Amino acid sequence: MEQSATLNIENLKITQEQFILASQSLHLQRPGCEAVYPVGLYGWRKRCLYFFLLLLLVTMIVNLALTVWIIKVMNFSTDGMGNLQLNQDSLHLEGVGEFQMPLYVSEIQSRRDSLLVLRSEKNVTLNARNHQGQLTGQLTVGPEGVEAQCQRLEVRSRDGGRLLFSADEEEVTMTTEKFTVTGSEGAVFGHSVETPLIQAPTSEDLRLESPTRTLTMEAPRGVEVSAATGTLKISSRKDLQLEATEGEILLDADSIRLENLPLGLYAASAGEPFRKQAVYEVCVCPSGKTYLSPAESVSTCQAMSSICLWS
Repeated sequence: MEQSATLNIENLKITQEQFILASQSLHLQRPGCEAVYPVGLYGWRKRCLYFFLLLLLVTMIVNLALTVWIIKVMNFSTDGMGNLQLNQDSLHLEGVGEFQMPLYVSEIQSRRDSLLVLRSEKNVTLNARNHQGQLTGQLTVGPEGVEAQCQRLEVRSRDGGRLLFSADEEEVTMTTEKFTVTGSEGAVFGHSVETPLIQAPTSEDLRLESPTRTLTMEAPRGVEVSAATGTLKISSRKDLQLEATEGEILLDADSIRLENLPLGLYAASAGEPFRKQAVYEVCVCPSGKTYLSPAESVSTCQAMSSICLWS
């Protein structure tokens, strides 16, 4: 019993010594305390940060106020902006619109109860282009006139069915029932005019004149010149020629007057005119010249034919 007790005490001492040695080996020497640096912004850096945050807040408030003011002034809504409404396939503008740059549209239409007015300080130009961007038609309204550039210009009636006026490189066509010229100097045509009727207005005179050249009227079936209730006057400075190649010239009237016809002369004395009298006969020279000869019981044209020598 004593031996066993002695062994237990020795074992216990050995265990304590091992614990002490183990604890001493695990004990580490701590280093000295290092400097502690504070984390954060202090001093002038903190003040600058607060200043920039305040400036950003003020800028946001000003931008928000300006946005609200612009929305209120421009009258923005879900349908558009003020008098400008954006639809699915169109744009509707109420009032006056000003465009600083070219406007590309396929159709411009006014309201049913108002006019469509296009205004510009210089000119208004309408251009039409094809799918390749090439210019096919142009209409320019400027201070000096209206200019249209296209292959063919057409003017139609109100319903768009009847053609009233057309013009191209070859001809100009008027299909209206009446074409009226109200200018004091009339109408001036540089070349020929083809029309079925030339008529003056009521109580007005009709005058056809060529100041420096020839006036020609032609028709395959005939030319009719008539004055229903007035006088028809044809005057010429030099010669007036009536010619019928295959027909006759008919003068049908209650009275036919040939004024200022020359008086025939005696064949014997060409310098002494015949005595004056009230009745004369009309004589015609072989050249077609007409002259007067005193009327007697027999024709005196042969005696007075010396005037034909001067024709």
